[in-house]
Parts: sequence; C-alpha cells; structure tokens
Amino acid sequence: MSHPAAPDTVAYRHLRGEAFTADEALTAQERDALRERIRRLLAERDAVLVAHYYTDAELQRLADETGGCVADSLEMARFGAEHPASTLAVAGVRFMGETAKVLTPGKRVLMPELEATCSLDLGCPADEFAAFCDEHPDRTVVVYANTSAAVKARADWVVTSSIAVDVVRHLHRRGERILWAPDKHLGEYIRRETGADMRLWDGSCIVHEEFRAAELAELRRRHPEARVLVHPESPAAVIEQADVVGSTSQLLRAVVELDAPSFIVATDAGIFHKMHEAAPGKTLLEAPTGGRSATCRSCAHCPWMAMNGLRSLAAALERSAPEVEVDPATAAGARRSLQRMMDFAAERRAAVGGDA
Repeated sequence: MSHPAAPDTVAYRHLRGEAFTADEALTAQERDALRERIRRLLAERDAVLVAHYYTDAELQRLADETGGCVADSLEMARFGAEHPASTLAVAGVRFMGETAKVLTPGKRVLMPELEATCSLDLGCPADEFAAFCDEHPDRTVVVYANTSAAVKARADWVVTSSIAVDVVRHLHRRGERILWAPDKHLGEYIRRETGADMRLWDGSCIVHEEFRAAELAELRRRHPEARVLVHPESPAAVIEQADVVGSTSQLLRAVVELDAPSFIVATDAGIFHKMHEAAPGKTLLEAPTGGRSATCRSCAHCPWMAMNGLRSLAAALERSAPEVEVDPATAAGARRSLQRMMDFAAERRAAVGGDA
C-alpha cells in the first residue's frame, strides 16, 4: 500500500520544491498584531497552546511565551491533560488533536486546521486496518501514535517512536508475536532492534521516506566532522548511516549532549527551531531529500504541519472552532491502548529512578 498523495493546493507547494508556511505573506506588523490577539484570546478562552516540534517557529515561540508546551505528540497530550486550562489549542495534525481529546474528554480541544492530517494516518484507514487485524487474530496489535483514534481503539498498544523499541522488546520477551502499523520503516527498525516476529502494515511518511542514502553519504563526505541524527521513520539505508537513531525529543537531546560541532539531521526541518535554541553554537544541516534518486526537491517539511499558522490559530480561538470530537466508544478503546503505553512508561521511569 503506497502512501496517499497530498492534494495539489497552495498548502502543498513544497512538494514541488517551493517553501511554504501558512503565514508566509504576513508583514511584520501583521505578525505582531496576531501574536497579541492570540495572547489575549488564550487568556479570555481559558486556553493553553500546545504545539508540535514540526510546526512553524512562530507557533513554537508563542506556545513557550504563553506558558504552553512544545513537544512530541504524546507529551503534548500529557501536558494538556495535566494543565488546568479548560481549552486546549493544538497546533499540529489531526491525530494529535484526537489524542488530546481522548486523554482529556472533559476539555474543549481546538485546532487551527482540522484538515491538517498525516500520510501515515491517511494510509491506514480504520476499516482496512480492522480487516488486517482480523486476518491475524493471534498477534498482539501495536500501532504508532500517528494513527486515527479508530485505529488506536482496535489496537492493544499505542507507542511513540521514543518508546516503541522498549515496548516491543518487552512483548517479544513474553513470547508475543506482533502486528504493527502503519509505518513500515519504523516497524522494520523495531524488528531489527528487538528480533521480534512482526507483520508490518505497508505505510510510510511522505517526509521521512524522501531522505536519500546516496546523497546523505555524499553530504557526510563533505562534512566529516558532523554527526548524523536520523528519525526511524526513514528508510533503512539512511538509518544505517546514523550516529543516533531516535524520536524528535531524543534527537533534540543528542544535539545538546554530543560533543560535536555540527549535525546532519534527517527529520522534519521544524525541529531546527528547538535545536538552535537548545544548542545555539552548533551547526545544523538538513539531510538531503534532493538529488539523482529523489522524487522531489525539498520534502523535509510536512505539508500538513505547514497549514498551521498565526491567522488560523487566532480564528480558531475567536470562533471556538473547529473543535475536535471523538465518538465516546472509540475514545474509550483508544484511551485503553494509550493508557497501557503510559503505564509502561511510568513503570520504566520508576525503575530507572529506583536504580539511581
């Protein structure tokens, strides 16, 4: 199953090698006015802004400045659940808003753009995935966070990239065989790391799949001092060249902790904002998505993440819409598989703390 193509609209111009963010046409004065308007609306609506690392730097800065959160999808939801605000404004893609609503059903969850989705989510329809599960009833179903609430509800476990290897290794040691969805590259990486018996759904991320091994090798030759940081949604030939393979938060930590002057980063370019903040003296290079073997010239930014902007966020807060809703029965099933992961993570943190 190939991933779905992004629609040919202005929000996806980057697929033709053109830079795009939702706010690219704003003047400096318009940006300042929108930032102030959003600050006021957040206070008036008893709302807090949570933004993903891959959104525009303007939104990330605003979340930090207003007491919100910039993080990966799970930490966004966890922060929202623990924050006293009655409304969560989620800057990211739809499955992140759904996860926030599943974990905080009593709160209003707003998103700048409900149409902002994810190729992994789109490429794993709930009905097709349910049929896939029915074909393999003897397997433990583990799904990536980049899926709809309906797919999560069909799963035994939900995992993020930061905890996926640990969860699957735990299940493998218990003798369980795994049915995995949706990202085949991440699934194959987990299988190599754990030795687990895994049957993989055929899905991929339109951003990470475009990183090119031959062009990366050439960039490494030109920058021998650079460490290579790779997200595990990337193809195996790219992962093989990595000094560090990990989630967004793990790659961010590596930039701070590793003693290297520069880094080649193979994940969405939105992470560079936080990396520059955390390690301002270090040089960051985008892993190549262009070259002889590429199908596009500049793909290192998610087109759906780029749909989030100051204008759409201000409008959502002004109207208290669009609001994320999840069917209660679906939410209950998704909450069960998400809670299993969070309990596992809490137990692991407690164990590490006890050892320390």
